[in-house]
Amino acid sequence: MTPDFSRLIAKLTDSGFEFVMIGGYAAVTYGSSQVTRDLDVCAVLTSENIELLRKALAEWNPRHRMTPERLSFLQFPKPGEPLNNLYLETDVGVVDILSTVLGVGDFARLKSGAEKFVVDGRACWVISLPDLIKAKEAIGRGKDKLAAVELRIIAAKRKR
Repeated sequence: MTPDFSRLIAKLTDSGFEFVMIGGYAAVTYGSSQVTRDLDVCAVLTSENIELLRKALAEWNPRHRMTPERLSFLQFPKPGEPLNNLYLETDVGVVDILSTVLGVGDFARLKSGAEKFVVDGRACWVISLPDLIKAKEAIGRGKDKLAAVELRIIAAKRKR
């Protein structure tokens, strides 16, 4: 399945779910040549936000991709159960929702420095370029280190 990031972003923004885009697609938004297969966002996972997500993604069969049973997100977790992160697979692509970003901080911290972009026709918050570089370096995988180098070059060009 080829992910349809445009549809995922439209659903999330139109639902009223508040998030900051992070990860590979955020890097692409800044001009990175990185290839990504999922949409990573940071958000506060309150009961209300989880319900917004359920309604927004319901038509696309959202399921937990980190469980062997691929439990339905529409049924699990039960209302009121606390969550820190969600790793979901849908019929239009994978979306990972994190409550904190390694090397940077939580949603409030990310949003305070985020930039507003029009992405695939929707206005949304994107992690700041300096924060994205910090996050990629903190993750420390080879592909993230390479992305950080490329993002530093992009940042230098933006300063000119």
